Amino acid sequence: MNKINQQPRSKNFLRTLVGSVLLGGGVVLAFLIWTFFQFQPVVQADKQTQRVVVAKGDSVSSVAAKLKQQQLIRNATVFKYYMQLKKLDRQLQAGSYELSPSMSLSEVARQLTLGTEDVWITFPEGWRREEIASYLASQDLEEFDAQEFLELTTGLEGTLYPDTYLVPREISASQLVSLLTDTFEKKITVALAPQFEQSVLDPQEVIVLASIVEREAKDLVDMRHVAGILLNRLEINMALQADATLQYIRGYDEAAQSWWSPPRVSDKTNPSLYNTYFYPGLPPAPIANPGYNAVLAVLTPIQSNNYFYIHTPSGEAVYAETIDQHNTNIDTYLR
Repeated sequence: MNKINQQPRSKNFLRTLVGSVLLGGGVVLAFLIWTFFQFQPVVQADKQTQRVVVAKGDSVSSVAAKLKQQQLIRNATVFKYYMQLKKLDRQLQAGSYELSPSMSLSEVARQLTLGTEDVWITFPEGWRREEIASYLASQDLEEFDAQEFLELTTGLEGTLYPDTYLVPREISASQLVSLLTDTFEKKITVALAPQFEQSVLDPQEVIVLASIVEREAKDLVDMRHVAGILLNRLEINMALQADATLQYIRGYDEAAQSWWSPPRVSDKTNPSLYNTYFYPGLPPAPIANPGYNAVLAVLTPIQSNNYFYIHTPSGEAVYAETIDQHNTNIDTYLR
């Protein structure tokens, strides 16, 4: 009886085994076909390129998401694992790339490890246009002309937005001016439009005061305090007495090799209209190019009864309501 039942069970087992093998093989085959498809170009016939910027510090995941969003790859997860499997994630280069939907996933991945001909440029808040021109001239920009940049930026001090930019190596002075002023328009004029409407100052006056605040204070809180104090002075027609304006008048100091060397006592008698010790009110134009925080500080100043401020050698800000308190602070922290 046992021998009679053993044969059908063996046949059933074989059928199950063969079925499982065939099913497993089918799943594997389907996966291989699906994976092969993910490596293919999104649109084989579309040769038109798109610009993709890989910023410094971007992860493979974030780059994959950008590529997927711009429809340059079919699957972000496959791209990520491919980069890791081939160890290309360690070779990812920051820069801008011209990629097209006609490129395969592996072609896109390889391109991102080769680097680009673009140049990263960075200049900080509070630089004057001469500093920017000198810095740009020191970068590997083939078509840049510092003198042309200075000519084109005459009257544009304050609107050359300080930031980090990725630019083509062959960018011209006029293109750079457009880039900096367009960024100012977007990040300051447009982004802070509601605050500009509420300010007691007109837009040009805001930027002039912000350029002083940028040079006179450090973090946002200090900037807002200083902005409030300078606005208090403007309200009673009191001289701003900002050292940064004296530094601006002096210009480049050969001995110190700096555009912002400490002012001398004699500088306070300079008849320049930028001398805020000599003339009350704002100078006629910005003295530098302020960043977002400095402009925001002028638009949202901290209200107080203070009219004076100093910064200790360690950088700490000390404020005062009266000249006597101010002189005491000077004796305490600066002498």
